[in-house]
Amino acid sequence: MGPINCFLIDYYFLKHLFFNAQFSIFNYFWDCNITYLPNNFQTFKQNFMAPLVLGNKEYPIIRNIIFDLGGVIMNIDYNLTLEAFKKIGFVDFNKMYSFLNQSKLFDGYDKGLVSPEEFRQGLRDVAQLNVCDDEINLAWNAMLIDIPEDRIHLLENLKNHFRTYLLSNTNEIHLDYFFNYVNRTFKIEDFSSLFHKAYYSCRVQMRKPDAEIFLKVINENNLKPSETLFIDDYLLNIESAEKLGIQCYYLQKEEFLTSLFAYYLK
Repeated sequence: MGPINCFLIDYYFLKHLFFNAQFSIFNYFWDCNITYLPNNFQTFKQNFMAPLVLGNKEYPIIRNIIFDLGGVIMNIDYNLTLEAFKKIGFVDFNKMYSFLNQSKLFDGYDKGLVSPEEFRQGLRDVAQLNVCDDEINLAWNAMLIDIPEDRIHLLENLKNHFRTYLLSNTNEIHLDYFFNYVNRTFKIEDFSSLFHKAYYSCRVQMRKPDAEIFLKVINENNLKPSETLFIDDYLLNIESAEKLGIQCYYLQKEEFLTSLFAYYLK
């Protein structure tokens, strides 16, 4: 087939081609000597092929974004959980957390290998306290603060420009609270629908920073690591993803998604 010198093609058709996995047809069109296209094609080309700039860092080609949940999308404060456990009798929850972390209770719970019932009983056994399920759940969920509404709008907009994914270390008690919160606050029945696909550690029995969970997301969705951006607020997770060739942005406490992606809120 010879070079195409002139053709008319719809902007939205081009956009559809861009989001197909192989992009072979799209790339052919892109390299052709195009003499007529809609007026907004140049805007399309600039928006989708220009480097993505976040903070002081530039990413040449990003087609996929993987988001962490807590500390990135949802505001959290671990100190609120520490204080809440103190109020129900867990005098030194920090010390107990370190002990239980070594015993793999928290790791197993995040991976879905420990049930909510076993998790709560493990806390009771170590603290030697007879605390009811609801009290433990309330204290455990105290760290989950809120999601500003503009972050929801941002996720909706970004999904139209990138392939977006959620990758969260979480557990069933947090998920139950979180899904109810999102439904109650934003009338969103399925939070996962804000992404092309969502991965929760307790549902896939893997967790960050283990390489296997990053590889699962990459392989299942045929993503190129070099074209994939991972955003997290925990440095160990960032370092693990970088070793796999994934582009990363380490979100600091004073930074917010809506500021980094302000262009996509317009």
